Amino acid sequence: MATEDSAQSGETTPTTPSAPPVRKASWKLVGPGIVVAATGVGAGDLVATLIAGSKFGYTLMWAAVIGCIVKIALAEATGRWHLATGRTIFDGWRALGPWTTVYFAIYVVIWGFVYGGTAMSSSGLPLDALFPGVLNLKAWAIITGLVGLVFVWFNRYAVFEKVMTVMIGVMFVVVVYVAIRVSPDIGASFAGLVPVLPDGSVFYTLGLIGGVGGTITMAAYGYWVNAKGWTDSSWMKMMRLDNRVAYATTGIFVVAMLVVGAELLHSSQVAITEGDAGLADLGKVLEDRFGAFTAKLFLVGFFATSFTSLIGVWQGVSLMFADFVERLKAARKGVGDSDAVQAVAAGTRERSAPFRAYLLWLTFPPMTLLWLEQPFGLVVAYGVLGAFFMPFLALTLIWLLNSDRTPREWRNGMLSNVMLFAAGMLFIVLCVQQVRELPW
Repeated sequence: MATEDSAQSGETTPTTPSAPPVRKASWKLVGPGIVVAATGVGAGDLVATLIAGSKFGYTLMWAAVIGCIVKIALAEATGRWHLATGRTIFDGWRALGPWTTVYFAIYVVIWGFVYGGTAMSSSGLPLDALFPGVLNLKAWAIITGLVGLVFVWFNRYAVFEKVMTVMIGVMFVVVVYVAIRVSPDIGASFAGLVPVLPDGSVFYTLGLIGGVGGTITMAAYGYWVNAKGWTDSSWMKMMRLDNRVAYATTGIFVVAMLVVGAELLHSSQVAITEGDAGLADLGKVLEDRFGAFTAKLFLVGFFATSFTSLIGVWQGVSLMFADFVERLKAARKGVGDSDAVQAVAAGTRERSAPFRAYLLWLTFPPMTLLWLEQPFGLVVAYGVLGAFFMPFLALTLIWLLNSDRTPREWRNGMLSNVMLFAAGMLFIVLCVQQVRELPW
């Protein structure tokens, strides 16, 4: 994005003699973007989109499209930092001061504990609906957590990517099939691309732009890019193709779910539960309208959506945590960052003790939340820290990618800066709203 901006402005930037040759972008190599998109789009995101469609029909279609463009800009900036500098995003954050280390340390511990329980519960819901009476929801949730743990523990990135690709294929086919079954109004959907704000839609609109596919896994994209073997700027074109394909796919998901909400729920004034249980409600609506086959197929897609988020976080955020620990150890020993980052290229991070320790943290302690109500203080801390993460990511990327920490050729251009700044402002508004809605 930065070089495209420079080209448009007529700017020329010197090329370093030792710069690696540009590699050709190939559709066959697409992968890390699919992983980050599949991880970021969870059941709760799809329910939020459904509810927006049920309340406002096709009117907010434009917001879904803008949301995907915002995510493309964020993921591209993250990937560009990793490839242009040879450093990880956490290394960049540390360069901005010790406050980033303190924030991330608190965030990753609390967030992982609460998210672990949420992800297992979300993945257990469709299994409980598909196999009623076989086990209870808590048992299904625990099974999904343990399966995710074993899968990530014993498999490296290459196998993980293949499984994620298959599951996102299932998600894609199911969601598009359901959208076609409800007979979308093509004219109204195109009309929805014109920006309009109906009464009471402001925060639904902001949520639709900012919420779908936007979590800590956006920051994990650079780690997956490195795990793929893309470790320098010669892979920049490939990374950008990968990123755009991924979020185009996400855009289709969002549009399809908005269509389902508009046609199936808005037209018949059917309400569904907020949160992951809303997709189980939708399964019952689909069964009444289209029969058991469509309902079961949708539940399979629901499971694929939830479980890809689970194993994606188990893998990607564990990589980030392992990098976090490596940086702290390197700082104590006085080891240079370039030495510490070699663990990515060697693939050792997926076998490291910190990686596996965080995997265990995501899996076992959160199981207690399946029986206990989340403690009041934990809910507040989780909400506040989580709300601040996306503004933190967007604004620190602006900081890093406009500084001399990034080679001049790969610094932000005007378009990148505008997109990241707009994303940062959007997420600040969403952050304030989320904090206001917490049960203080």
